[in-house]
Amino acid sequence: MPVSPEPEKQAEAKPPRPTGELPLRTGRVLVTARQRGADITALGCLVLHLPHACASLAVVFGASYCVAVLGGPPWWLLWGGWVLSGTLVFHQPCERLLARRLFGLRHPTPEEDRKLRFVWREVTARAGVDAGVYQLWVEDSDDVNAMAAAGHIVGVTSHSLRLPSAQLAGVLAHELGHHTRGHAWASLLTVWYALPGRLAWRLLLALASRVDRLSVGASILVTALAGALAVALAAATYGLVLLPLATPWLAAAVARRAELRADEHAAGLGFAAELMTVLRDEHERDRAGAEGPSAEEEGLVARLLHSHPDVHTRLHHLRARAADGR
Repeated sequence: MPVSPEPEKQAEAKPPRPTGELPLRTGRVLVTARQRGADITALGCLVLHLPHACASLAVVFGASYCVAVLGGPPWWLLWGGWVLSGTLVFHQPCERLLARRLFGLRHPTPEEDRKLRFVWREVTARAGVDAGVYQLWVEDSDDVNAMAAAGHIVGVTSHSLRLPSAQLAGVLAHELGHHTRGHAWASLLTVWYALPGRLAWRLLLALASRVDRLSVGASILVTALAGALAVALAAATYGLVLLPLATPWLAAAVARRAELRADEHAAGLGFAAELMTVLRDEHERDRAGAEGPSAEEEGLVARLLHSHPDVHTRLHHLRARAADGR
């Protein structure tokens, strides 16, 4: 029976084992150093979105400076406050607000909570992390799905809770992998720090859409100036200014690799077979109810923009992990 990093908690009474046997791993697993980290995919996600973050820094600085000139607070106060605001993704009261308002999650019912917490304790015991560090949430959905977000959020769909305990454990082990490898917090930070830049870009596009209302001469002048500015920036930055144009493709590739690494984490905890069963069943369910083209029938461009690998790729990697016995 796995032993958690906090022995004093072992004395607490555990709820009855839910239906659906969960295979247990014998031996002691104490890996408290792996509570949270950052693997190469998490770091890659941060690096890819660095240009967006820099653009956002410039946008927020400009807005803060204008507010200061108009008699508002000093620019460094507003700008610095925004720079430090990313730490709120690890503040649990703020995470609860995100879970409800942004992700549409709810607290589990007492029956859901009993099953969810029992399985979660078994998964985290195998990984050697503290189960109480994370917040467990439920999304009302008929799909088998789960999510890891911010620093402590773990959400599962209500349909996922109908799975046998062993299969639910495979799903939760995958989400725990996203947390322990840093995928969850890195993803949310990149979205947050890119937000001002993206809003400014949308504003520029909205203004550009009004060019057709100008005279022909004015439209030509504006277009020529914009083109000259783009060429100048590309030359001055040795083409790096064009990197954000490739970011969606590269970010999707990194996200797919992060999913495979989370699968590896679940397999490393002994849930490869259970996770493969979930993937196969859900794939067959999707194919039976699909009206549009399947993932295999989509074009190359669409597949390259997917944030998740196709199910056959995931099954191939999981089989290899299961065959290695790791």
